[in-house]
Amino acid sequence: MPTFKQLKYFEAVARFNHFGKAAEHCAVSQPALSMQIKELERELDILLFERNNKRAIITKHGLELLSRSRKITEQMRELTEFAQSTKDRLEGTLQLGVIPTIAPYLLPKLLPNIRQDLPELDLVLHETQTHLLLEKLESGELDLLILALPVESNFIATLPLIEDKFVLAMPPDHESRNDAYATPDMFANGELMLLEEGHCLREQALTYCHLREISSFATFGASSLSTLVQMVGNGLGMTLLPEISLPVENKSQEVKLMRFGDPEPSRTIGLAWRAGSPRAKEFRKFGKLVSNALM
Repeated sequence: MPTFKQLKYFEAVARFNHFGKAAEHCAVSQPALSMQIKELERELDILLFERNNKRAIITKHGLELLSRSRKITEQMRELTEFAQSTKDRLEGTLQLGVIPTIAPYLLPKLLPNIRQDLPELDLVLHETQTHLLLEKLESGELDLLILALPVESNFIATLPLIEDKFVLAMPPDHESRNDAYATPDMFANGELMLLEEGHCLREQALTYCHLREISSFATFGASSLSTLVQMVGNGLGMTLLPEISLPVENKSQEVKLMRFGDPEPSRTIGLAWRAGSPRAKEFRKFGKLVSNALM
């Protein structure tokens, strides 16, 4: 009878079309993974992959098994989550995903609280962009996400936690009235620097500040807020910063900050998990720790 481990390895090879990449993803050696796949093929008496030096091509029978295997592994994940949900405390392994514009400002405050309040929780962190986290959440690789809402999916449940306001960061010698508020038209004659394509904060900033209506603004793509702050501090332009980043980023480089007038642009920080997860109650408890760390 096929084992859960064999099905897991089989799905990984089907995903990457490569035994080496699948083994790396599953944190096992390639010979060990290959042996399990061969054993699975012997057990079922079917060929699952066509093999060559460059890739593994799934066969017709393999595709049929893949559909059934995914249903089985999802049920196994739900069984594990159900067992976790019957306990009084959030414990065991929690695969947590966090977006890069939240992680460095939240985790230093959150992790000590988790160690104190949830000592039996084995937390495994993953930091990457929103679309990749959502893919891993839906596939079952991750259990819970901390990200900016909303999330457009009928398969994902969310819990809003706090509103994180945006402020305008300018070079320290920028001329502006101390009692003035930032407005989108301030970017029409200057360079606005935003995170590179793929970061949700970039799209939120453009949308909330109506910057799509301004045709003459220029943007500079960067992979981190720290890079943008360094460039602003050296007089190369302006950028938008989330409020939770200010205690860290405003210390790393001297910049001039200006708030927007009402209604202030902001993003909603919250949690996301699979809608069918039996651990929803535990995730909501976890959300209280996150909220306290963000305050």
